[in-house]
Amino acid sequence: MSNFILKIIAMVTMFCDHLGYALYSKFSYFNYIGRIAFPIFAFGISEGYAHTKSKKNYCIRLLMFGIVSQVPFMWFCSMFKSDFSLNIFFTLLIGLIAIIGYEQCKNKAIGLLLVVCLAISADFFKTDYGYFGVLMIFIFHIFKEQKWKMNLSYILLCVIRYLPLIITTGIYLEYTLLFIWYLVPLIFINLYNGKKGLDTKYVLYGFYPVHLVLLYLFNIVFI
Repeated sequence: MSNFILKIIAMVTMFCDHLGYALYSKFSYFNYIGRIAFPIFAFGISEGYAHTKSKKNYCIRLLMFGIVSQVPFMWFCSMFKSDFSLNIFFTLLIGLIAIIGYEQCKNKAIGLLLVVCLAISADFFKTDYGYFGVLMIFIFHIFKEQKWKMNLSYILLCVIRYLPLIITTGIYLEYTLLFIWYLVPLIFINLYNGKKGLDTKYVLYGFYPVHLVLLYLFNIVFI
């Protein structure tokens, strides 16, 4: 399975996730399918770090598309919530910076502390997926060559995120299903063959803000 196929899967499942909000203005069964998308994007950042010619330009690209996407993201979020948050590009950017910072630290203990601080900062700045997203990106990077460690660490991260919610909120079914659906993208990620496939870099970047605007307009006009 090439990187191109992974991106297509991520785009389709992300669209399903967001379509649910456009149709119902709240969480729905569409959002379970949508749990497949972000982990694939997170894995893509670890791949992008390994293959990019300029890490600086990579960071700038994520930042610029984050800025461009913020207003469409805020319009979209206004359909189902009122609190402010930053879009997924900022989460991906912080995750990429965490990888860069860790790799540049000679003392890996300090590097890990930097990663944790950046993950906390993602929650502080209210980025989409917050600490969970940043740590996921880092896990895919640090255990890239050791698949069993990558899979186990990813599952553990999902347990850390959802087990307290299952126990403390009493919303057993919904959070258990979310946890289960978060495991599905591991199937696709483990089938990745290391090949690039078609280049969809800017198609993916452009798809994000455009589909948010279209779904927002759809909600206004038809719902």
